Amino acid sequence: MATTSYDVGDLVRCSAVFTDYAGAVLDPTVVKFRFIKPSGSITRYTYGTDAQLVKDSVGHYHVDVSVDATGEWKYRWQSTGVGQAAEESAFFVRESVLTV
Repeated sequence: MATTSYDVGDLVRCSAVFTDYAGAVLDPTVVKFRFIKPSGSITRYTYGTDAQLVKDSVGHYHVDVSVDATGEWKYRWQSTGVGQAAEESAFFVRESVLTV
């Protein structure tokens, strides 16, 4: 799991590219995304149901996450049916040294 650092107030783009065994991009039958805030609360999105999960082009998807808390944020992409796959990652949100 790769960890990148951001600041409270950033908009973090989480992206995924789905491919077949030969490396050709494809649209899975179902694409899901979920993230866990440092507090433990979980948010879930499904493509075609939730506008936050955006299809950019064939096989390319993203979700923009507005970070509002310090700590480690974890997320997972998952697809089912054609193009079944899963990938997890995380990023860290730093505490601000300044208060506005």
